[in-house]
Amino acid sequence: MSSIDTELANTIRWDIIDGTFAHGARLTEAKLCDSHNVSRTPVRLALRRLEQEGMIRKGEGRGYVVEEVTVEGIKQAVQVRGHLESLAARLMAQSKNKPQDLDRMALAIERIEALIDQGSLDDETLTKMHAENFTFHSTILNGCGNSYVKFTCDQISHLPMLASGSMVFDRDSIDGKKDIDKTILRLKIGNSQHRIIYKAIEQEDPVRAEGMMREHSNTMIEYIEVFEHRNTKLTVRDLVSYSVQGKPDKESQKTGTGN
Repeated sequence: MSSIDTELANTIRWDIIDGTFAHGARLTEAKLCDSHNVSRTPVRLALRRLEQEGMIRKGEGRGYVVEEVTVEGIKQAVQVRGHLESLAARLMAQSKNKPQDLDRMALAIERIEALIDQGSLDDETLTKMHAENFTFHSTILNGCGNSYVKFTCDQISHLPMLASGSMVFDRDSIDGKKDIDKTILRLKIGNSQHRIIYKAIEQEDPVRAEGMMREHSNTMIEYIEVFEHRNTKLTVRDLVSYSVQGKPDKESQKTGTGN
């Protein structure tokens, strides 16, 4: 179960992303204790976590100041994560000890394909697809043999679209039943990239694995830029609405929300 400080950190984090706490707003232990009806210890721990994440910084005197979370910042973080995942794919392809990891990745690919073939993109299907996508990507991070790669990815996983296996969708197209064929085609292309990455790792081809993972990861930036083109005032909150899980909660913080 999540601890009180973890749940509190999740709540405050969303309030920053949502704009409830604006850039430059001051947060104090006393006010948060009163507003959330908790003691100072979980508040102090939650604020320390958020400071480590870069969501807040210590202000002059007591309290903290809310940092700005921008769409451009999200794009930069996605770029960093893409390089890390590409490195992980390369390292895993060079590893000699990966049979179980390969089996797990292959099963995730087949399950995603089966879900795509259903031709339905309801919430239940998208949630299942996200779970399999999470399995594929997290298996590579966990199996690359370099714990610092996953550790570094975890440091930015609290941001929208940055958790392992994050997926984004044009909700208007899905809910309005328009251009749904384009979305399904995009999913097929993404899973085909999964197959190429898998095959490169299986055949111990690090260059191929790294290159395809970089291409695969960069699609997230392309999606954001499409949304920016459509909405010149795109906000971080908008990006959350495009993700499978939407508003972060204690479960999404444990399992993550990649492409």
